[in-house]
Amino acid sequence: MSIARPEHDYLDGSAVLLCFSHLRWDFVFQRPQHLMTRLARTMPVIFWEEPVVHAADAPAVLDIRGRATGVTVVTPHLPAGLTHQASDALLSSLLKAHLAGHRGPLVRWYYTPMMLPFSRDLDAACTVYDCMDELANFDFAPAGLADLERELFGEVDLVFTGGYSLYEAKRTVHPSVHPFPSSVEREHFLQARNTQPDPADQGGLPRPRLGYYGVIDERMDLEMIAGLADARPDWSIIMVGPVVKIDPMNLPQRPNIAYLGGKSYDALPAYAAGWDVALMPFAINASTRFISPTKTPEYLAAGLPVVSTPIVDVARHYGDLSAVRIAGSLDDFVTACADALAMRQGTDMGWREEADLVLADASWDGVAERMLTLIDAASRPTTSNVRPHYDYLVVGAGFAGAVMAERLASDMGKRVLVVDRRPHIAGNAFDHRDDAGILVHRYGPHIFHTNSSEIVDYLSAFTAWRPYEHRVLASLDDQLVPMPINRTTLNLVYGLALSSESEAADFLASRAEPVADPQNSEDVVVSQVGRALYETFFRGYTRKQWGMDPSELHKSVTARVPTRTNTDDRYFTDSFQAMPADGYTAMFSAMLDHPNIELRLGTDFDTIRSEITFDRLVFTGPIDEYFGFCYGKLPYRSLRFQHETVDRETFQPVAVVNYPSQDMPYTRVTEYKYLTGQTAPVTSITYEFPCDEGDPYYPVPRAENQALFKRYEALALGCPEVLFVGRLATYRYYNMDQVVGQALAVYRRHAEQEMPSEAPVASERA
Repeated sequence: MSIARPEHDYLDGSAVLLCFSHLRWDFVFQRPQHLMTRLARTMPVIFWEEPVVHAADAPAVLDIRGRATGVTVVTPHLPAGLTHQASDALLSSLLKAHLAGHRGPLVRWYYTPMMLPFSRDLDAACTVYDCMDELANFDFAPAGLADLERELFGEVDLVFTGGYSLYEAKRTVHPSVHPFPSSVEREHFLQARNTQPDPADQGGLPRPRLGYYGVIDERMDLEMIAGLADARPDWSIIMVGPVVKIDPMNLPQRPNIAYLGGKSYDALPAYAAGWDVALMPFAINASTRFISPTKTPEYLAAGLPVVSTPIVDVARHYGDLSAVRIAGSLDDFVTACADALAMRQGTDMGWREEADLVLADASWDGVAERMLTLIDAASRPTTSNVRPHYDYLVVGAGFAGAVMAERLASDMGKRVLVVDRRPHIAGNAFDHRDDAGILVHRYGPHIFHTNSSEIVDYLSAFTAWRPYEHRVLASLDDQLVPMPINRTTLNLVYGLALSSESEAADFLASRAEPVADPQNSEDVVVSQVGRALYETFFRGYTRKQWGMDPSELHKSVTARVPTRTNTDDRYFTDSFQAMPADGYTAMFSAMLDHPNIELRLGTDFDTIRSEITFDRLVFTGPIDEYFGFCYGKLPYRSLRFQHETVDRETFQPVAVVNYPSQDMPYTRVTEYKYLTGQTAPVTSITYEFPCDEGDPYYPVPRAENQALFKRYEALALGCPEVLFVGRLATYRYYNMDQVVGQALAVYRRHAEQEMPSEAPVASERA
């Protein structure tokens, strides 16, 4: 897979990436190797290793080895006995000589600050610190590392972190810190699910087998490994990996523990294929506080249940999965292993399918692509190195973002930058005049209605209103009937003459099929109006709208649409129903027209945050996108719109006609002149087609999706400096007034925390 380059590429084809790593290329294939092999598909990569020291009279040379991946591995060889200053001077000379023939842009990439002294003078288009671990917490950390890291933070353009815990620890020390937790090459580890010959050194070990692969160092809980082996002598404990920084003699020795040594990355699936449970017996100490082990998603991709000690990022990202057990004490760890073993040996593979959903969008290709986009943006030539500063960055210019920006600017006097990746404000409520001069809604009809006088009063500061009561008809064969179902609907559909609410109620009761405990949308409707009306009005429409049967959807979906026994044919019954007199876009323009608010459209969040600095963030985009889809994507239903102008004065008798039948590919047709009150010899309409791909519109209301959101919500709670507001950030379907109400409530709580109680709060716009 090739990495897609950004549309505006500021790094030309002569760019070279120079990676400084404390980890050797041929040691263990992990994060640096995954990323560099992928970035090498875009530009040449030089992987500069730590020096190898030889005899005092040996010459200083570079060992240069090309790799089929496109990575060139460079290892300096230095004579023994050099001072730090002499070593750095010699390394600087070797480095500059190696780069002498290079004339294009340079990307400096650091895995360790310890290589800064001999490379700080290099002229680079972009400098990256991929902070995959808190190196200062490791045993034998070199002196001066913390000071050099502080210097490196002052030099780099971008900071990437190996997990969210590390991101939280580093995000305040640099204006452009981005979390990129460990990912996985799924296809490689899926091989472990297929029957394979057992490696020779593992083949004779009895089952069941519980295995670990990776570096065996001070991060291992050796007492836990010994205790596990003692508690279950009938289990084989397999440890695959090199032993580093600890004496091999200190490793626990038991008849049922096998140390198989380091293995190649290519060989790992064959070993994992012979295991029943994967282990992560990490010690809980300073060296593991911020780790985000790559092996977690690798084990899951291999089809193995995982038992881990309580590593923060493992529990955070994977702790809710049935396939992952978290245990702190020895007794709990042994029990968790037994439970995982029983699950693996069972016939129900639901735990594996659940894990596969989480890994569906996880890939090193995706991580490298997102990193490259940030590097490209940071490499753009600028007239000044000074980044403009804002009190607040608001991501999204829809209702949630506009309300928050307006309040922060006018009520708190804050300097606010609002960005939106779309080329316009107003979000999905955006309206504009088409070629026929009709005010149309680009993203389908938006009808404002509310029972909140507070929300009306707030928005009335930015718009006058045109009273409008929305009416919808449903097309059934050759007739149009009111929707929601009312007494008129029943009379037309069944040829009845029901004349009172009690008669209509009795009729519906006679058709209803009560469900004692409704579990889904089908249950709700059938229990209220019976199967015939359910089939006529709801089933086909819902299948088109959501791409699944109502029996698969949460009961809240159809509960939103009432059934009436009177003849009220209004779609909404709220006390206030109206349209902004000059349209939604004009209202948003007024909201954002403030001297403290700056607006940048067609601007992506990942791009802008590397170009500015800010104190606080208001995020109204998809919450899963903010966290890099680390648990997988939250499911949404999208829409496709077909806009047309018809050469006739009117097209249909009301603003919206629904089409419940599955024979019709669209769900509804909107005619905008009813909404705006305009008169014209032609009319503009929109056909609406639900679809899976496209902008996120409707969260899919299923229990598993809500559970996935809760995992992201837990991450959000760990980011108190970010205010998550709106539909996408809270994975809820809100009406427009509800979004406004939520934003106002979030703002009030935030203002109370930020502003002293005795300080006056402005009630009017500046």
